Amino acid sequence: MTNAIYLTTTEPYSGKSIIALGLMNLLASKTDKLAYLKPIVSGGMKDKDRRLELIKEHFKLAQSYDEMFVFSRKRAIKEINKGNESFLIDSVIDHFKKLQEKADFTVVEGTDFLDVNTNVEFDGNISIAKNLGIPAAIILNGAKRSVSEIVDMAQATTNGFLNRGVQVLFLVANKVAPGQEKEITERLIEVLPKEILITAIPMREELSNATMGEIRDSLGAKVLFGEDLLSNRVDKSIVGAMQLRNFLHRLEPNTLVVTPGDRGDLILGAFQANVSRNFGKIAGMVLTGGILPEAPIIKLLEGLETVLPVLQVDEGTFNVVTRINEIHARISADDKEKITLAIRLFEEAVDEEALSQRLVLFHSDTLTPRMFQYQLVKRAKEHKKHIVLPEGEDDRILIAADRLIQQSVVSLTLLGNRESIETSVKRLNLSLDLTKVQIENPATSPRLEKYAKTLYELRKSKGVTLEMAKDLMLDISYFGTMMVFLGEADGMVSGAIHTTQHTIRPALQFVKTKPGVSTVSSVFFMCLPNRVSVFGDCAVVPNPSSEQLADIAISSAESALMFGIEPKIAMLSYSSGTSGAGEDVEKVRRATDLVKSRRPDLKIEGPIQYDAAVDPGVGKQKLPKSSVAGQASVLIFPDLNTGNNTYKAVQRETGALAIGPMLQGLNKPVNDLSRGCTVADIFNTVVITAIQAQES
Repeated sequence: MTNAIYLTTTEPYSGKSIIALGLMNLLASKTDKLAYLKPIVSGGMKDKDRRLELIKEHFKLAQSYDEMFVFSRKRAIKEINKGNESFLIDSVIDHFKKLQEKADFTVVEGTDFLDVNTNVEFDGNISIAKNLGIPAAIILNGAKRSVSEIVDMAQATTNGFLNRGVQVLFLVANKVAPGQEKEITERLIEVLPKEILITAIPMREELSNATMGEIRDSLGAKVLFGEDLLSNRVDKSIVGAMQLRNFLHRLEPNTLVVTPGDRGDLILGAFQANVSRNFGKIAGMVLTGGILPEAPIIKLLEGLETVLPVLQVDEGTFNVVTRINEIHARISADDKEKITLAIRLFEEAVDEEALSQRLVLFHSDTLTPRMFQYQLVKRAKEHKKHIVLPEGEDDRILIAADRLIQQSVVSLTLLGNRESIETSVKRLNLSLDLTKVQIENPATSPRLEKYAKTLYELRKSKGVTLEMAKDLMLDISYFGTMMVFLGEADGMVSGAIHTTQHTIRPALQFVKTKPGVSTVSSVFFMCLPNRVSVFGDCAVVPNPSSEQLADIAISSAESALMFGIEPKIAMLSYSSGTSGAGEDVEKVRRATDLVKSRRPDLKIEGPIQYDAAVDPGVGKQKLPKSSVAGQASVLIFPDLNTGNNTYKAVQRETGALAIGPMLQGLNKPVNDLSRGCTVADIFNTVVITAIQAQES
């Protein structure tokens, strides 16, 4: 049994961040009690280790930064030179054991192989892993190496650990030439022990190339413009020393332009090319020689809506280009695009189920928000669905679409004007590849005629004429809903700039409700610190009858089951059990009886007060014989006023993440957003819509 692993490599810049992020992401789906330890860091408290900051920030670890390491490299070398290796090892073991007491799983990262003999570091990593009594995950740098060289290196490294009594659990050949992954994996399986899980991950430019922020830090440059765009990736750098017409020919997507600061013509040309649809996005500029552009040019650039990240240095152009070519890219805590790609590469390359079997032999009964979100995204990816977003020109929708496509969660159709969307994507500095999404303008769509005729046939008995149907189909909500109705999309998410009524009216008119369901309602998934609860109905039915409350309770229980939550239903009221009377209480009591008669398989309690429903102590005191009191997971509110205010109060006062509303009861998934929704709200709503579509 193991609840820790030691990540190690044999040389610097082997891509440990990909494995660290992917492994922590996998473990976070199983427990929120994770710890990360790097016994010896290159920096210390003053110059913090970037990977520790990355892991701590991205996974919101409870550890403080100083709990994530034991020694700085400088201090460790000093202790070794004094002959105090035993003190060093004992300190690491003590620190590790303290972390183990608090965590379900601890990931330990080896040294960075900087500034000392690699053989010394190699032996040191084996010694630490052996003394901690944990297995190793070996990461090999396959960049610019042949298959045979990688195989030889893998054998030598693995034998080094095995011969010293350290189990090797996992081996990754990282940064290998694209297309060689299968051959490398097969060759390694032939020569290494069968119990070692083996994989290969290809080199990716997006991770290997530096960002403008990294270039700024390496050069010690001053930022003149675009400080919020320093995450731009640099795929190529060119020296601007020619005339503008020749300079423009050399501009490719994600190009860095290095030029003296007095070349106003090239500076203006680069800015103009960056906003032109005929050129790709420019990564940024570095102005050399300690020369600033002339005042009129600075004034012109300051007035532009779209800017580039522009850095300024005192050094000459030749020295700057040389230094840029020597920069090693890293993944920083604020680089969400690189983090997303790294995790996706890990998920695509690694057999996570096999790794889990080797790694995690514990089970946690707690469903944390991180686990819940991870499981939702993973489930959506398993059977990718096609979701239509009618409000395709809204900035928040585009940013969410960028993240959804980057993570390969769903296929998307955006409704809107293509030129407007293309302009916004560039203005927002997004990496969204519009060749990977469908863009449809209802007014010019070839589907318009068919959709109008379909709507006419469906609604002519309600007085809708063909002309009226054509007008309605110009409305994005009707157009998007018809895509779902006809199976040309699997689900729809809208409401970022439209009312709930505008979003769901078409669905109520012709998508209709599921057989046996007469009430369309909604739920929120409330991600509290240590559990996920289902709140219903908080968005649709203002004052439900007993029959409608019963419908809402049953639909909410089925929604909970769909998303892996055991339904224990609390029918909320201002009294518990038989302690109260009155029309409002009786409505809840009748609804509870209806659910019991229609679905005797469901665990339900009602009427019950909120505190008795969720607090084990209060629940036991007020309803000691109840199987729901104190542990309710599905909370049904007596009316919309109570439900909407309660979910917002819980969200604001506890910091809980509220995912939803998710509509339930419709034949096909159509979900509504709040007009105050965030990008995260849109992302999460699309994910749950995709999962609903899988179950439809």
